Amino acid sequence: MRLLLVEDEKRMAQALCEILRLEKYEVDHFDDGMDGLSAIESNIYDIIILDVMLPSMNGYDIAKTARQKGIRTPILMLTAKAELDDKVTGLDSGADDYLTKPFMTKELLARLRALTRRNINTPDGELSFADITLQQSTSSLCCTTNGQSVRLSDKEYRILEYLIANQGQILSREQLAVKIWGFESDSEYNNVEVYMSFTRKKLCFVNAKTEIKAVRGVGYELRCDNV
Repeated sequence: MRLLLVEDEKRMAQALCEILRLEKYEVDHFDDGMDGLSAIESNIYDIIILDVMLPSMNGYDIAKTARQKGIRTPILMLTAKAELDDKVTGLDSGADDYLTKPFMTKELLARLRALTRRNINTPDGELSFADITLQQSTSSLCCTTNGQSVRLSDKEYRILEYLIANQGQILSREQLAVKIWGFESDSEYNNVEVYMSFTRKKLCFVNAKTEIKAVRGVGYELRCDNV
């Protein structure tokens, strides 16, 4: 799961990135408001942690602009401002939740889990499409019509997770590369094709009718025409 942190306090950002990565989140960090907004507009993140006081653009305006542009990613606003009016402003700007500094790590992680569940709207950490289900706790793929299952590598799981979350849409190789490997990765686009091939083999292994279809010159989509 890919998370964006927009926070300009260096020590706070370093500590949060370390904690979140230990919790198996893929984290991208920006310390400037405008840079953070540009990252949000890529629409590749599953959840956003957004500070209020930032250089170049404050968190309220970032959240408001993101919502106006149709970005629906859950936003947790993280700030030292604790007054009720500040919280109301943050929520009215488009944030889904509000956590004031200082905070306990357990509370932050619990709020992130709650926002994640709300975003995917599925029970028990499962994601489903047609005749397949992804189980987050075991990183496994299961075919619901025959009960066959197989463990997925991290990249395979995240490819299917992203495709299911965006079912009905065609995702470009660039979107997939940034989503799975991140902005600063040196991975080339052919990595997408390699791991797409691995993921297709896992779908075949469980005899799923769901397929990853390549749309020439555009990208990939998840499709199941026989269920």
